[in-house]
Amino acid sequence: MVYIALLPGRIQVSARIAPAPPPYPAPVQSQLDRLMPPEIEPLRLFTTLARDPRLFERFMKGGLLDRGHLSLRQREIVIDRVTAACGSEYEWGVHAAFFADRAGLDDAALASIVHGGPDDPCWDEVDRLLIRLCDSLHRTCDVEDELWIALSDHFSPEALIETVMLAGQYRMVSYVCNALRLQPETYALRFPAA
Repeated sequence: MVYIALLPGRIQVSARIAPAPPPYPAPVQSQLDRLMPPEIEPLRLFTTLARDPRLFERFMKGGLLDRGHLSLRQREIVIDRVTAACGSEYEWGVHAAFFADRAGLDDAALASIVHGGPDDPCWDEVDRLLIRLCDSLHRTCDVEDELWIALSDHFSPEALIETVMLAGQYRMVSYVCNALRLQPETYALRFPAA
C-alpha cells in the first residue's frame, strides 16, 4: 500500500467515501454533462456528492461560478487563496488546472497564492486587497474595518457580499475535500514546492 503524506499529521491512503458509480440519476447526469467538458470524467467531488442526489443538488445550487460581480481573475484569486489556506490541494489543483491560464495567474502567482503573501511583486493593488481579505476571513472569520474601507474603494456592495460568500463557500468545499480525503484528479495541479 502506498502512503502519501499531505499535511503534518495527515496520511492519505484512499478516499474515505467512494464516489457513486455510474449510471447516475438523470438530474445528476444532466448536471454533470452541463458542467464537465465531454472528454473529462466528472470530478470526484461531484461523483462523491452524487451518492446523495439531494446533497448533490443543494451543493450545485449554491455555486458562485457564474458571471457575477467579480472578474474571473478576482474570483480565482479568492478561491485559490482560500483552498490553499485550508490545505485543500484537491480543490486548489482543479481550479488551478482549469482556470489559472484564463485568469492570468502564472507560476509566480500560483506559488504566491500557496506560500506567499499580498505584498509579493506578482500582485496589483486589487489583487493584494483580495488576498488580505481571504487571509483575514481565514484567520478571524471577519474583516477589519480598514480593509473593508479599502475594498469598498474598488468593489460595489454586491461584489463585497459575493466575495465573502465565495470565500465561505470554498472553505466549506475545502472541508469536504479534506475530510473525505479526495484523491487528486489526474490533470489537477499540485501545490508548488515552497
